[in-house]
Amino acid sequence: MEKSVVNIYPLGSYTFGTKEPKMEKDTSVADRLARMKVNYMKEGMRTSVEGILLVHEHNHPHVLLLQIGNTFSKLPGGRLKPGENEIEGLKRKLSGKLAPSSLQPNWQIGECVATWWRPNFETIMYPYCPPHIAKPKECKKLFLVHLSEREYFAVPKNLKLLAVPLFELYDNVQRYGPVISTIPQQLSRMQFNLVNT
Repeated sequence: MEKSVVNIYPLGSYTFGTKEPKMEKDTSVADRLARMKVNYMKEGMRTSVEGILLVHEHNHPHVLLLQIGNTFSKLPGGRLKPGENEIEGLKRKLSGKLAPSSLQPNWQIGECVATWWRPNFETIMYPYCPPHIAKPKECKKLFLVHLSEREYFAVPKNLKLLAVPLFELYDNVQRYGPVISTIPQQLSRMQFNLVNT
């Protein structure tokens, strides 16, 4: 099977700015799970999409992560509206988190590299739906986002955008959680073409 080739451009070819803060809806994990429960009663299973954006530095692929405060990191993305198309929803979420308000980038959404399931209103997610769970509470899909050679990112003032090397994510569940720490394995089937401009 032929590996899909992913072009990755240097971190230095991207420009980063800021925009108005985007307030988090929840102040704690408990609040988030409580809100998820309320939404589940109204809309059923939550579907969320997240983007894996790659850059390279020192000839090694890095993933762009949003950092909230000093500890919590997440991929850009979020919950889809009921009935919303996954690709369109991810473009909307990426623009909300990373694009200047005046500009609508042409996000190139690539393949889905992972699907995670949340069986209950708890923090734990699995890369499969446990067989005894008839009604999972969330399905989260991770998509590869193909960046063009130049891009301008505008990040909400209360968030930081960090380029984290794959080797730091690998097997680092304590710091990044089970979803983000397995990105290196998900991407291992791809062939990276590190473009130096």
